[in-house]
Amino acid sequence: MSMNKPPKGDKPPGEDKHPKGHKPSGKDTSAYLEPAENILVFPGFSSSCLFHGTFNRHGGVSPSPWNSNNVSFGLGDNSENIYANRKQIKTALGCKRLVSAKQIHGSRVHTVDESPADDLEIHGFDGLITNVPGIGLMIQQADCQAVLLFDPAKKAIGIAHVGWRGTVADIIAETVFSMGQEFSTEPTDIIAAISPSLGPCCAEFINFRSELPEALHGYQVRANYFDFWAISRDQLCGVGVRPENIQAAGICTCCNQDFFSYRRDRDTGRFASVIGVKKTED
Repeated sequence: MSMNKPPKGDKPPGEDKHPKGHKPSGKDTSAYLEPAENILVFPGFSSSCLFHGTFNRHGGVSPSPWNSNNVSFGLGDNSENIYANRKQIKTALGCKRLVSAKQIHGSRVHTVDESPADDLEIHGFDGLITNVPGIGLMIQQADCQAVLLFDPAKKAIGIAHVGWRGTVADIIAETVFSMGQEFSTEPTDIIAAISPSLGPCCAEFINFRSELPEALHGYQVRANYFDFWAISRDQLCGVGVRPENIQAAGICTCCNQDFFSYRRDRDTGRFASVIGVKKTED
């Protein structure tokens, strides 16, 4: 799984706080990402029946401020650039179709029960699940988390877009519950991964008393700064996912210039996390 290396001048100015291949310290040392050019992969998702990756902002064709691997429409980037970037992602992963959602920071989950004739973007959902081979489920990000889910027993997958509103709405639990309803997934079988996203170093919420429920206030690492990686881990454990089956990138998108960050740049693109079940040859 690889794509073209970023051309010269593709990387924005600024010094990264987290170098490529960074293994986060503390409780996330058991889970880290291995870089392959502009794709980050989770070691726990090495199953031969699975494809996945988090793609950083490099290797695409979009101009500044969406440079260069922007996958989202409606931000001002040319649609042809976005289609080209998405095509490169499909080529890198070896999948025929991408199914994404026009995310709304809610808790609705969509089941993809058949392979679409072409790439598909569905309005009004923040969780996607399927057991149909050959489809890449894609979340679009610029600080929010993508939480990737894999049930090796049922060969089913899910992915959730988790911003702070999604955290409050418990989109993770809704996605796991939907996998149980649709595929008889047992949470104890699930392998989960938390993508690069806003870290506790940068997740400042000065209005947290009105935005976050009191149950989340204890996740402050210092005044007004919250550890949403820890919240997601605990929400996964709360629905029955085993702690040892949870991996986290531990890479802050606001600190690391290799990723789009709305909080850092405001006018910017969106990078992609994708997961899918491989289609076997007939």
